[in-house]
Amino acid sequence: MMIQIKRLILGGAASAAALLTAACATSGTPAVNMALAPATAFDLSEWNITVPTDTDRNQKPDTISVKDMQTYAHPDFFYLDDAGRVVFATPNKAFTTPNSSNTRSELRHMLRGTNTKIKTHGPKNNFVVAARRDAEGFGRIGGRLDATLRVDHVARRAGNPEKAPAYSVVVGQIHAVKEKEQRGNFGYGNEPLKIYYKKFPNHDTGSVFWTYERNLAKDDPDRTDIAYAVWGNTWDNPADPGAQGLPLGEDFSYTVNVYENTMYLRFENPRLGVKTFSLNLSNNRDAFGNVDSKDNEYSYAGDQNYFKAGAYNQCSTKDDPGFWYAACPGTGEWATDKANGDYAQVSFSKLTVGPPTPQ
Repeated sequence: MMIQIKRLILGGAASAAALLTAACATSGTPAVNMALAPATAFDLSEWNITVPTDTDRNQKPDTISVKDMQTYAHPDFFYLDDAGRVVFATPNKAFTTPNSSNTRSELRHMLRGTNTKIKTHGPKNNFVVAARRDAEGFGRIGGRLDATLRVDHVARRAGNPEKAPAYSVVVGQIHAVKEKEQRGNFGYGNEPLKIYYKKFPNHDTGSVFWTYERNLAKDDPDRTDIAYAVWGNTWDNPADPGAQGLPLGEDFSYTVNVYENTMYLRFENPRLGVKTFSLNLSNNRDAFGNVDSKDNEYSYAGDQNYFKAGAYNQCSTKDDPGFWYAACPGTGEWATDKANGDYAQVSFSKLTVGPPTPQ
């Protein structure tokens, strides 16, 4: 089902966050202020969301179901702003999902909609590429995600600033389903796509780039993310992108169109123009057409996949020798962490998802 954005005109001087906070004051839980709930401006009938809260006290981040999303907002982490954009915010320190040390306020596409008889990891809730032999049994062959957004803030501090994920946020993904038991060379739960924005605190502009993760087992030393620059640099280049980068608050758009076996990417910014890429997800050629002998020979041809969008903060508070651990500070108190700049925030003015389109 194609998700269509609906424009909402908001009036008054109070911010969305302030209004929602006031509505929550007596209950202590996220309010349902329907004038400010994101589902009143965006069709969220095929999305759930993970937010960095733990209202049921199970020591895990909360996931809001598709059904409940239609009347859900959070005054700090998921709400409409005065311009009708949906805001996703997440601090450096909060509850994280079991397989990540990074916090998120992030949508997960659910092809099943509200039909919970279909399991989250069931075939009918996810898409595959055409090369998969049983492709017709899945919810969709391929898919398309379109977004227009701006990054409002990335974490300003990092204990390990040399680590590539420091000062960055992921604003869109394709994620493969993690199987309890891997099927041959598939089911690791890796990510064929992550779209990043990264800005060093001493730079006026940041970089947009995307990564493809080799589809290998977690303990394989060759399992890594291959980065491709869109505007500015990739994540390990500390050079100032200058005018070729995007400042915070400047809009850009992306399209992810998985048609047949190929992932087609399109990025657009009014000032910097259009950049396009393509990558076959059924072989081990990179985005330049070169064979990557270290990758899975069939890429993600045997996996089922789903889209994600929002703010996936890459500034982990974990301090560890590993690649991902930037040791970013955080107290776990939102007001304090926001004042210290220890958070990520992204605002979307467009978000659509549906069947792929021919190339």
